[in-house]
Amino acid sequence: MITRIFCALTLVGVFASWFPNQTVADVSSPPGTIRIKDLVEFDGVRGNDLVGYGLVVGLNGTGDGLRNAPFTEEILTNILERLGVNVTGEQFRPKNVAAVFVTASMRPFARAGSQIDVTVSAIGDADSLLGGTLIMTPLNAADGNIYAVAQGTIIAGGAAAEGDAARVVEGVPTSGMIPAGARIEREIEFELASLSTMRLALREPDFTTAGRIETAINAVFGRQTALMLDSGTVQVNVHATKARSTAHAIRSIENLLVKPERKARVVVDQRSGTIVMGEEVRISRVAVSQGNLTLRVDEFPLVAQPNPFANGETVVVPRTQAQLLEEEGTGLAEVPGGTSLSEVIAGLNALGVAPRDMIDILKSIKAAGALHAEFLVQ
Repeated sequence: MITRIFCALTLVGVFASWFPNQTVADVSSPPGTIRIKDLVEFDGVRGNDLVGYGLVVGLNGTGDGLRNAPFTEEILTNILERLGVNVTGEQFRPKNVAAVFVTASMRPFARAGSQIDVTVSAIGDADSLLGGTLIMTPLNAADGNIYAVAQGTIIAGGAAAEGDAARVVEGVPTSGMIPAGARIEREIEFELASLSTMRLALREPDFTTAGRIETAINAVFGRQTALMLDSGTVQVNVHATKARSTAHAIRSIENLLVKPERKARVVVDQRSGTIVMGEEVRISRVAVSQGNLTLRVDEFPLVAQPNPFANGETVVVPRTQAQLLEEEGTGLAEVPGGTSLSEVIAGLNALGVAPRDMIDILKSIKAAGALHAEFLVQ
């Protein structure tokens, strides 16, 4: 028995050494809590977008038509001349090359020599990039400097086949990617260790959430280290954390658990009839009546022809039939006020209408001032 107690205390000590700013009870997260790292962006810890213009070769006759894409011929000529091949004045029309845009995202603190994925997209009239190879392409950032160089075999995300009278395309064969296809040649100049203060930018600005983040950070360090500047920013004094470096301070902060507050929001997609409601959505007591009105117009033209061998001409006589159909609606139904999401759903389901009709009903309830939520239509 003593041995078991000793082993249990030893495990507790090991867990405490792994997570110095958390207790063993924190292993099971309270419901509704989110890590700070999933709620904020740390100041300066960000990626950078890169873009380049290059050439794909080795295509099986699915490249650009050089008459319709003269920029492809221009870049091909420049590449060949840099390699010592003089093609000035020559007439060549290869169909196995295509001009492309190359895009990539340089992750935070990427070091020279590391590799990143790139996406390759055709900009001419190429039919497919399947099986092509991207020739060495420099990638520039917004400041105009070259930070990476891309090259490699493209993995296209689709296929295309055609004959004399039919064609079939699956996916998008004019776009693909190269895993680890670019190598970092220049690093972003940013010294994280030199920061004396660190700002935490909330992805969803909210005063309550920012205040809870401030409280959680101050509680861990036992002193005033965090300060809420506004609904979207919390400032942390790195020196007040007594951490060995800014990176150690972030490590101590990013896994703290906070319960975020969210705006009440209803999002609808009219194309698919999808309705998504947040947990905070509330509806006041309201009465709703809904019905469908359909106008149907049918054309039945008649063709009047003269008798055989008679003088006359064929005439098309129009015949139109119009109907106005009104389906039986739901009547005037009461939607009781809901104090929880489940009560709101139960009240709306009591109307017994289709999802697309529900979208119109929610719009009308919002217009009447009974829907207490932000209404977003996509």
